[in-house]
Amino acid sequence: MAVFTLLTPEDASRITDAHGLGACLRIEPVSAGSVNSNFFLVSEGGRHFLRIYEEQGTDGVAYEWQLLDFLGAAGVAVPKRVGGTLPGQIAVAGKPTALFEVVTGEDICGGMFDAARAHQVGVTLGRIHQAGRAFPIRRESRFRRDTVLTRLDYAASQERPELVKPILTLRTICAEVEASYPSDLPRGVIHGDMFRDNVFWQGAEVSAVIDWESASDGDLLYDLCVVFLAWCYGDDFRWREARALFAGYSSVRPLEPSEVAALRTLCLAGAARFSTTRILDFHLRSGGVGERVMKDYRRFLARASTLAALTNDELAGKLL
Repeated sequence: MAVFTLLTPEDASRITDAHGLGACLRIEPVSAGSVNSNFFLVSEGGRHFLRIYEEQGTDGVAYEWQLLDFLGAAGVAVPKRVGGTLPGQIAVAGKPTALFEVVTGEDICGGMFDAARAHQVGVTLGRIHQAGRAFPIRRESRFRRDTVLTRLDYAASQERPELVKPILTLRTICAEVEASYPSDLPRGVIHGDMFRDNVFWQGAEVSAVIDWESASDGDLLYDLCVVFLAWCYGDDFRWREARALFAGYSSVRPLEPSEVAALRTLCLAGAARFSTTRILDFHLRSGGVGERVMKDYRRFLARASTLAALTNDELAGKLL
């Protein structure tokens, strides 16, 4: 399971009681996720989702809670937090926690993802970006381009022979991205990690976008490129779904010329970021309880290889 901090029955009841839900009756560890410890808690007050933040401090938790409240008030489908506590007030092993209502719907597999759903994902992301641009709190991303290089340095320090070539490839990509990354792109709040397992559906409609821990200020196009990389790839890129994704997004927020000119660069930046973090979070990371859901960094390297062979005009022709 994606459980790095053990949750005792006493701690679970302390959490549910602090939220006015009475004693905890059952703890259900959750296998999804790569960084935090996640559980469902069944209490006298019902079933809820618990997150123990493994890397976020109180300031990061406060930002996430305020952002969710803001986006929810703007009509964005986000998880609803159970009130009654302040950020960082209830901790387990010194780590802050959050309790949420269980979202309705389910995530979908790649085989269920089609052009209609791709369009809906694009519309949803466009609405998030439009609403988030009015959010008054600024927050720097934990995954800036320079931090990707720092993570690669750490991975290299582990002296794993199988990583020598991938790390060299990623450093080459990062150097190319840095040389061509524009400074004039539209910015605002980005989700940063809107993969398939972070979007829930009821039928053909998105019912919730979850897991906002990586949210921050950022280039809006970068967020769209991450969604493209995450959703529109199987054995190769699924260009039909990719075009529908971009069309749905552009129906809410049309891309600016500077963004069209930067598609290849920002897609490569996203591929390098997730290749790198998957090396650290999955390939090198040990610990946790039970079976973890593994995510192979090589699949993002394969995306990067395909993108690197295209010019920006060729990529734009496939996406727009």
